[in-house]
Amino acid sequence: MENITFTLLTADDISQAIRNELKALLAENSFGAANTETDDVGGIALAMTLTGLAKATIYSLVSSRKIPHSKRGKRLYFSRRELIEWITNGKRKTQAEITLEAENFGQKNMEAIQSTKTKNRFHKG
Repeated sequence: MENITFTLLTADDISQAIRNELKALLAENSFGAANTETDDVGGIALAMTLTGLAKATIYSLVSSRKIPHSKRGKRLYFSRRELIEWITNGKRKTQAEITLEAENFGQKNMEAIQSTKTKNRFHKG
């Protein structure tokens, strides 16, 4: 009989694991690795394929200028490289990352206050 170990994972742990797997998948698949010599340019179909978003959603993002695109006349064009960068730059911080930043911020402020008190010649302490 094999030894089985169970690990408790938080929602943030699972979210980070999925993010890491998606990055690895994008890196190894042809649509994730943009060719450095030539950048694929396509229409709405390319944007829908890369983002997984519906056509109406893409048009809405274009209208509000929230997605990188080019326009010639009435035609929309999307760069594969720019779309991949746009997708990867949209990463949100996990609760653990936010908590760590807050702790570091608090620690730095306390150090600054202590440093100011020791340098202040009028402070009695």
